[in-house]
Amino acid sequence: MTGFRSLKLSLRFIIPLVVSLGLLAIAVVPLVDKLNLRWFVRDMDMRSQLIANTLHEPLAELIGQGNKTKINSLLLRAIKDERLLALGFCSDEGALLYRTPTFPKSISCEEVPSDSKASSRILRLPEGAVHVARHHIVPETGAKGDLILVHDTSFMERRSADTRKYIILLFVVLGLVTSLITVFVAHLSWHGWMEGVRAMLKGEGLLKPFSPQSINSELQPLVGDLKTLMRSLDAERRMADDSTITWSPDTLRKLLHKQLTGEKIIVVSNREPYIHSNNNGEIEVHRPASGLVTAVEPVMRACSGTWIAHGGGSADRETVDAHDRVMVPPDKPEYNLRRIWLTEEEEKGYYYGFSNEGFWPLCHIAHVRPVFRTSDWEQYVKINQRFADAVVTEADSDNPVVLVQDYHFALLPGMIRTLLPKATIITFWHIPWPNPESFGICPWREELLKGMLGSTILGFHTPYHCKNFLETVDRYLETRIEHESSTISRRGQLTMVESYPISIQWPPPWHGALPPVEQTRAEILTELGLPADQLLGIGIDRMDYTKGILERFNAVERMLELHPELVGRFSFIQIAAPSRSALEEYQAFETRLYALEKRINARFTRDGRAAIILKAEHHEPDQVNRFYRAAQVCMVTSLHDGMNLVAKEYVAARDDEQGVLVLSQFTGAANELYEALVVNPYHVEQTAEALYQGLIMPEYEQQERMRSMRAQVRDFNVYRWAGRMLLDAARVRQREKLAARIGRVP
Repeated sequence: MTGFRSLKLSLRFIIPLVVSLGLLAIAVVPLVDKLNLRWFVRDMDMRSQLIANTLHEPLAELIGQGNKTKINSLLLRAIKDERLLALGFCSDEGALLYRTPTFPKSISCEEVPSDSKASSRILRLPEGAVHVARHHIVPETGAKGDLILVHDTSFMERRSADTRKYIILLFVVLGLVTSLITVFVAHLSWHGWMEGVRAMLKGEGLLKPFSPQSINSELQPLVGDLKTLMRSLDAERRMADDSTITWSPDTLRKLLHKQLTGEKIIVVSNREPYIHSNNNGEIEVHRPASGLVTAVEPVMRACSGTWIAHGGGSADRETVDAHDRVMVPPDKPEYNLRRIWLTEEEEKGYYYGFSNEGFWPLCHIAHVRPVFRTSDWEQYVKINQRFADAVVTEADSDNPVVLVQDYHFALLPGMIRTLLPKATIITFWHIPWPNPESFGICPWREELLKGMLGSTILGFHTPYHCKNFLETVDRYLETRIEHESSTISRRGQLTMVESYPISIQWPPPWHGALPPVEQTRAEILTELGLPADQLLGIGIDRMDYTKGILERFNAVERMLELHPELVGRFSFIQIAAPSRSALEEYQAFETRLYALEKRINARFTRDGRAAIILKAEHHEPDQVNRFYRAAQVCMVTSLHDGMNLVAKEYVAARDDEQGVLVLSQFTGAANELYEALVVNPYHVEQTAEALYQGLIMPEYEQQERMRSMRAQVRDFNVYRWAGRMLLDAARVRQREKLAARIGRVP
């Protein structure tokens, strides 16, 4: 088998080389023939000129005497030259007066070229090709005429044939020698490459980073990409006997049992997955409008454990036990929700102040100026420490697996590392990470970076965000960064920085339990008071300036301007859950949004059919899902986003394989859902045209696009997202334990 693989490898080098040399030989041989012919003709011309000059004087004298016998004798003596085939003498009137017996009968005086000087040509005769030259003779007396010299050119064809053979032989030998050298060098290089790959498969790059001494220099440019690919494939193959894994809650539970010895997960986030509210004396439970909750909550239901979050609901305190815990989900409890309480002052400084007036605009390119206050920073540090203490309380061992979520807790990994040095800390950053110049605005940049580097694994949505983070750390901290393995080493602590594109639950919880799409659309249209043939667009967002809602409304307006036939036939529904309404920037944004909606509807409302229907209120997931299924087009026009799960939720909702997704190029989802109509939301006309194309797109094209996107969301679901992080965490834990045992050996 090894010999066969070696032969296949050799043939991959040799066959293209042989084909190239063969084509080169085919091109070279005719060129060489032409060069040979040109050289031989020039040689014949010189010989003819030399012979003619030699015969000129005696021949002119004999012609003047009219001595035919001596003329023939002179000509016969001259043709004893082995290449000179025949001689003849043509008068100016075109009569052949004298000729040797070998003079071809097929050559007449008219066929021989003539001018004031000697000239020549190659003639193709039945006997073969000959070189014919003409030299003017002017005797003192007698007939004037031309000496005709005929040379045999058969030797030219023989030499050309020999030359072709030598050239072909040369190329054959050259091909063999080059092939042998190429195969030899290729095998040496392949051996080096294989050594490099084996080094990666042995784990170098995590606890033992790559170095130029351990990996061939030729392999260095590919180490990072190859390592990432191999880690993903190898880790997932460990989960099953075959290479195909169906990521599901059972897969995650199996992973925890095998790879993390059944560890329960501790999730830390600011936003809680379930909010208890007091509504006129009755306690209601609802899930917040949050991409984080959408992604992480199914993972917690699969893995069990504890979710630590800020309790902000009006009835949250009433529903917890003495340890501030409550089992959720309410209908089928599967994990603990531990609530942390904040005073109004703490929430103002930690959440509204530093997190959302400072950190949020800093990380989003949305042209809003970040605001940093020392008082806000002090509250941020204080609350991060409070959550770190809660993690220690909830951990049932000294080495728990902790999933820290998002920008509210940049300091938390470092704090947990101080309290629980053996903990496996996975931090996932749900929003973009800015470039080093932008991040440098923050006055406490070093403290934030040091806190994040307490993580075992630090995850972002895209490789671009990872790159920005590595460059930021390189700019502001003294660390050792291995870009090939995407690791950062600081004071003995190693942090692996990787991209883990987040996703949603698959299959959706409502799968198979909903009425057909057409029925859902009819119900929605009836609720909105719209006719059955009304076209619908949908946008689902928090009321946030980064989501591009203003730009979306402008695109709807422009589309109706360009296509007036759709006025009154199309309505765009915008669900915008209130968010951070205590902040001045969000209040101003909400005011601008309402003003724009009013202006557009004043222009394009027909027969009570509004162009834009703005629903600025919270909607539960099942309600949102109904709007997804009813709309022909879903618009996601974020100005800057980490992933944006609305795009994936819309795709998951369309089990009829219809509907069109208009997606901003500035979302992480645009790197996965290629079949969406990807737009620049700042370009109003482009977005308007994409909306129009979505409304008129044929059903067969909608089906092809939606089928492909649904396969992407199915295969790369939230369980796979969590599984990849947990697998990487398990491997790092195992190697750290191994390194610790080795370190204790004398």
